[in-house]
Amino acid sequence: MTTSVTAPAAPASPPPAEPGRARRLPLWVAIVATSLPMFMATLDNLVLTSALPVIQVDLGSSVDQLAWFLNAYTLTFATFMLPAATLGDRIGRKRVMLAGITLFTIASIASALSTSSEALIVARAFQGLGAAAVMPLSLTLLAAAVPPAMRAAAIGIWGGVSGLGVALGPVIGGAVVEGVNWQAIFWLNVPVALVAIPLLHLAVDESRGTWQKLDVRGTLLLGGAVFLGIWGIVHGNDDGWSSPVVLGSLVIATLLLPAYVLHARRRTYAVLPLRLFASRGFSSANAIGLFFTLGMFGAVFLLAQYLQIVQGYSPLEAGIRTLPWTAAPMVVAPLAGAFASRTGLRSLLLAGLLLQAGALVWLATLAENLSSYSSFVPALAMAGIGMGLTFAPNATATLDGLPESDFAVASSANSTIREFGVALGIAVLVAVFEGNGGQLTPTGYTDAIGPALLTGAGAVAIAVVAALFAPGRKR
Repeated sequence: MTTSVTAPAAPASPPPAEPGRARRLPLWVAIVATSLPMFMATLDNLVLTSALPVIQVDLGSSVDQLAWFLNAYTLTFATFMLPAATLGDRIGRKRVMLAGITLFTIASIASALSTSSEALIVARAFQGLGAAAVMPLSLTLLAAAVPPAMRAAAIGIWGGVSGLGVALGPVIGGAVVEGVNWQAIFWLNVPVALVAIPLLHLAVDESRGTWQKLDVRGTLLLGGAVFLGIWGIVHGNDDGWSSPVVLGSLVIATLLLPAYVLHARRRTYAVLPLRLFASRGFSSANAIGLFFTLGMFGAVFLLAQYLQIVQGYSPLEAGIRTLPWTAAPMVVAPLAGAFASRTGLRSLLLAGLLLQAGALVWLATLAENLSSYSSFVPALAMAGIGMGLTFAPNATATLDGLPESDFAVASSANSTIREFGVALGIAVLVAVFEGNGGQLTPTGYTDAIGPALLTGAGAVAIAVVAALFAPGRKR
């Protein structure tokens, strides 16, 4: 005999948004207010990559500590997005996002003032914690702030800004390091926050989800699976995939997932409700998010190194030369959002993912043949257009058919899965690269980068299959 656990009675509907000045401001102000903090969070995901050699000399960091400058941010960012969404539903999404921006800014100041590797690692972890409250809630607040008829277009702009953060991370990092110092990377966040906090306060009304019991056990199970899974993945190549610590973390993470499913199936207040997976849009968007980021961002990582090591560009020069790829979503994503209601999400996703898979095959051929940079430009642009056609429609598909009270949790789940895909993609493609004899030398990419990029193309091809199940054009 099974006993189901019933949550305390919840209100029939979430409390209405509190009317305020936001209703008297133009719609574009709300889009800027929600997108600017998200840009800051996505920028800091990659901005430090160009500065690592300089930081190593300044702080006397070890190779492991250099890795933790990146991993500390990624781990807390991915692990705490779902708990942040639950907290936002209870006490107010805007309130939690404002707290996240504040924590992110304080941690940025602490990062800039760090005089040791250990201090910088701790500060970066708190940065990721603040970003966890910013990234998913920015989409939730935006979706609630615009009329349903304009939601896809607004999310398209949001996706373009997100793509801009990814694109400018290595470029801004390289420019700041070469022109000022590595600490300036973190000081840049302060003026952005000083604009973003009052703008968000004025332009967006508060909103809440359904008040429900906190799922402490589910948060520990699911958060532990995410944390241990990403930790094992990012250490697999360096420590060895058969290392007891790496293998143990991956095994425990794998076991925690079915344990969470068993826990969540009888609880209406689960931190990630299983009922969300009944939505075709939510399920397909998460499958796309995992394999799309696995293939594309693993390829971005390898090609950024290829431009520096094989073609001899500086970090700034290499970052600028990736812009045909990484900056294209800034232009294409808003257009994709605007046309989504006419074409349907499925056709845009299929077009975007097919362009990306084809571009990776093309880039693999060019890299193996040691082609000049000019030959790479069309393939890089093709990949960037494909990313732009994927970002916004996939974010829209995540929320498709769900009640507004589920937006925060759904967006957080999708962001978490994408962060997991980024970590997995870098680890898998680097493993394939090294498995084919690849080395970080001018001649070490031959016969190694091609198989790695083709592996990325295969991952994106799986996302194409998932896109077949995405929502089509609504009649």
